[in-house]
Amino acid sequence: MDQRPRRNRVGPAVRGLVRETSISAAHLVLPMFVHESAQPKPIASMPGHARLGIDGLVEKAREAYELGVAGVALFPALEGKFKDPRGKESTNPEGLLQRSVRALKKAMPELVVITDVALDPYSSDGHDGVVIDGRIDNDVTLPILAAMAVAQAAAGADVVAPSDMMDGRVLAIRRALDEAGHTNVGICSYSVKYASAFYGPFRDALDSAPKAGDKKTYQMDPGNVRESLREIQLDEEEGADWLMVKPGLPYLDVMRFVREHSKLPIATYHVSGEYAMLKAAAEKGWLDYDRCLLESLTCLRRAGADIIFTYGAIDAARLLRG
Repeated sequence: MDQRPRRNRVGPAVRGLVRETSISAAHLVLPMFVHESAQPKPIASMPGHARLGIDGLVEKAREAYELGVAGVALFPALEGKFKDPRGKESTNPEGLLQRSVRALKKAMPELVVITDVALDPYSSDGHDGVVIDGRIDNDVTLPILAAMAVAQAAAGADVVAPSDMMDGRVLAIRRALDEAGHTNVGICSYSVKYASAFYGPFRDALDSAPKAGDKKTYQMDPGNVRESLREIQLDEEEGADWLMVKPGLPYLDVMRFVREHSKLPIATYHVSGEYAMLKAAAEKGWLDYDRCLLESLTCLRRAGADIIFTYGAIDAARLLRG
């Protein structure tokens, strides 16, 4: 035989030399949940994760940081008394999220802190936008999101991440940040976020499921790919710094499509349902969690992701360190 492709697979050193896609802890972001109580509250559907108090949040983030994980993404779990139809608590300088950001930046100034911009953690309706007469009012929501992003930036956030899927929110946020002097704060736009069934454990973690209806009028239809091109082009024009595709593994084709049509960094979210499936199958003894986690993250990188939000960030960082 003249051609023997197996020669490039004869041993680990050769395989390493010809490997096309690599992954390191520097590509990873750890999503974290914070609440007011000092006591952690484990999340049953996401083994290994819990709602943490601010001190616990800093401790866990430090563990990730020392393993080389590049950043954390914060999600506040608020008590019902802090929620209202327009998410007033989201702009409180002494609110839970803002205090968490300040604590993290004080402890680890070089850690990249990413904050979620959406109404659902703060809304008594559980939607990402303001509900008026049973409908999500896009334009009423925009100034609220912009003010939320400014409050997060003022607390020290490095990157704000609008996950709401309202039209025009990237431009509204960029203008508000710049007018407030936060020109160096980046925007990671959830540009291509699908109305997915894989978010279930996340909504358990935050108690943020909609009180009525669903999110299909603003999150994308899982059957669509071409629509993502319109979304990313608009977000680029409006000033996004990164583009997010969410979820990850069920949408690898979409990520490749986005990668081929944008020069911006592409982030993806290895979402709660993806993580929970790996954990549940491993607990049953049906698969090797460590190997499947690294393979999953490598697949996301191979499809085009520069940045991966994953609940397995600490596990993966340990495995990659060897």
